[in-house]
Amino acid sequence: MALQSIIDRRLAGKNKSIGNRERFLRRHKEQIREAVKRAVDGRGIRDIENGEDIRIPKRDISEPVFGHGQGGRREMVHPGNKDFVRGDRIKRPEGGGGGGGGGGQASDSGEGEDDFVFHLSKEEFMQVFFDDLALPNLARTTLAETPEYKTHRAGFSSDGTPNNLHVVRSMRGALGRRIALGTESRRELRALEERLAEMKRQGEAPAREIEEVERQIEALRARLDRIPYLDPIDLRFRSRVRVPVPTSKAVMFCLMDVSGSMDEARKDLAKRFFILLYLFLTRHYEKIDIVFIRHHTQAQEVDEHEFFHATETGGTVVSSALVLMDEIARARYPTSEWNIYGAQASDGDNWHHDSGRCRDLLNDRILPLCRYFAYVQVAEEEQNLWDEYAALAAESKVFAVRKATEASQIYPVFRDLFKKEGHPA
Repeated sequence: MALQSIIDRRLAGKNKSIGNRERFLRRHKEQIREAVKRAVDGRGIRDIENGEDIRIPKRDISEPVFGHGQGGRREMVHPGNKDFVRGDRIKRPEGGGGGGGGGGQASDSGEGEDDFVFHLSKEEFMQVFFDDLALPNLARTTLAETPEYKTHRAGFSSDGTPNNLHVVRSMRGALGRRIALGTESRRELRALEERLAEMKRQGEAPAREIEEVERQIEALRARLDRIPYLDPIDLRFRSRVRVPVPTSKAVMFCLMDVSGSMDEARKDLAKRFFILLYLFLTRHYEKIDIVFIRHHTQAQEVDEHEFFHATETGGTVVSSALVLMDEIARARYPTSEWNIYGAQASDGDNWHHDSGRCRDLLNDRILPLCRYFAYVQVAEEEQNLWDEYAALAAESKVFAVRKATEASQIYPVFRDLFKKEGHPA
């Protein structure tokens, strides 16, 4: 019986085990989740997809071991001490719970243990990031899809599948080959046939010479018959190449209320909301711009750091942000060249006379420009702004409103968005 060899061609790196790595990630899921959360809090929106170096203390990855005792019955004497007796209370060492303090002198003795560090890949990082958002597997696959490609004809090739065989081009090649290979033989054949006819017409040629000419004619005819009608080298197949689908440019407008009522917890929810929309757009467009607009009573375009960390006091006029978005979109992002997306986050607080104007601005000025506009309210209480937006969402197919008061509720905001835009634009 012949021995069989099995070659493992799984996409695993050198000296790495896929199974062991997955078990390790499951075992230390909580520590990894905390590390990913810290990384998300300290990253910008554009950097969210990068991997991360995870540090786990050595004490957290230690495993229990069994030791073998001496066994049997033994007698021994343990020495006592001169300082303590039963019931004494031992004073806590200065400098913390350990045996030494941080303010002491340096020492040339002792040992320490470094944290265990490993790199979390981009896909693993996004997997952990989406876990606390309760994303279904189908949506997670949608977010992690590769760029779409389309096949285009690229001439002909000499190999391929039978269904791509080009019959006309193959027969044309076969005809040209037969002509090229048989031209000289046919010329000789015609000359010998004319010579034979002339010899027979005159009747003076020796019979042996006539037989020699006939033998040559038969040899030439046999040579021509051996030229195949269709040879494998004649076959031509339609060649197709995969090229990336040309993608349009997209711009993502991020609008957020930064008044005093928007605390850091609500801004964190808004940041996750913007991150999801950004990830969705980066999977479908090669070039994407992000415009950050913050507002309280007045709106202004700012950078990402100021957008998420600045806090203002005073009232809230949401329409100021919509007016600025409309001005920027019409001045810098023509709809003939850009796909415009809008995302707005707020706690719902707004000057009561301004909510109706917000609805009119969206309906008349902004939504006609947008591929999609999503609003998320990071507070439970429904105010007049929510009422106006909810009424508009019932009438428009490119406008959606949702509430999200905790991280696990953010994804439903995107459910309709992914369903309607599940293919590359």
